[in-house]
Amino acid sequence: MAIQWYPGHMNAAKKKAAEQMENTDLVIEVVDARLPEASCNPMVEELRKFRQRPCLKILNKTDLADPAATAAWVAYYNAQEGVTAYAMTTKKPAEVARIPELAKSLAPHRGVPTKPLRIMIMGIPNVGKSTLMNALLKKRVAKVGDEPAVTKQQQKLYLDKNTILVDTPGMLWPKIAMASDGLMLAASHAIGSNALIEEEVAVFLGEEMLKHYPQLLVARYGFKDIEKMDGIGVVEGVAARRGFRQKGGDLDFEKAAHTFLGDYRSGALGRVSLETPETRQLRLEQHAVEMAAKAEKAAALAAEKAKAAANGKRGT
Repeated sequence: MAIQWYPGHMNAAKKKAAEQMENTDLVIEVVDARLPEASCNPMVEELRKFRQRPCLKILNKTDLADPAATAAWVAYYNAQEGVTAYAMTTKKPAEVARIPELAKSLAPHRGVPTKPLRIMIMGIPNVGKSTLMNALLKKRVAKVGDEPAVTKQQQKLYLDKNTILVDTPGMLWPKIAMASDGLMLAASHAIGSNALIEEEVAVFLGEEMLKHYPQLLVARYGFKDIEKMDGIGVVEGVAARRGFRQKGGDLDFEKAAHTFLGDYRSGALGRVSLETPETRQLRLEQHAVEMAAKAEKAAALAAEKAKAAANGKRGT
């Protein structure tokens, strides 16, 4: 299943962000530390690079992510031109408190009364932008919710007399190219529940856990013979261990999928990252091969149609 989710307000949000970027000195892009590249909006990169604006890329929710993977991602982003990476969690005020200093260091020509530092905070839904805004300003100024796309319009606020923050709605992009990105985003609750089938997402998550974190599955659910399991078996195992059964006695796969995803999202499974720079590269290479094969097949089909059409003309 290819997961796509692009509510109407996101298109309007993109237009407003493009307009606002001209009057912005620095972009703070918030991503999910568990899936930093999958949760990077390519439109953000496009807009900020067009205006040549530096980026403070905040890898949020580090308390839920694998520390080794997070360290690798910080090094990956810091090697990019115009990007400074900062891994943190909004649950630690001391980490939040470092952000203004980092922001000012990226735009040293701004941040004075005559030239206030203008910062746009961007990111996809449910990565913690609103929570970050509230933590920075030390008061509730942005709506926070467990469902993605709570914020639906821009708002401008003063961090101090020399720093202006512009909070933007969470924006996805019109077409998610790689199926694995859609599944990672869905597992991490960045996509509305109406656009996905939880059982399929849970099976994907189960397969990823088996590849990279089987010990966490054993610790959480007490699985035996885990080396014989697949993604479906993980969800069925959750149902069996939790006693989730339907009236006829069959395992309640739907309830187990919901519970399994909830355990991942809350951190009950442990600190899990769904991608590293290395696995990201492998997925990109695999996607390129698949797209090349698809293009080749389409070209061959088009050639066959053209040949058939030509033969048809000769016969008339």
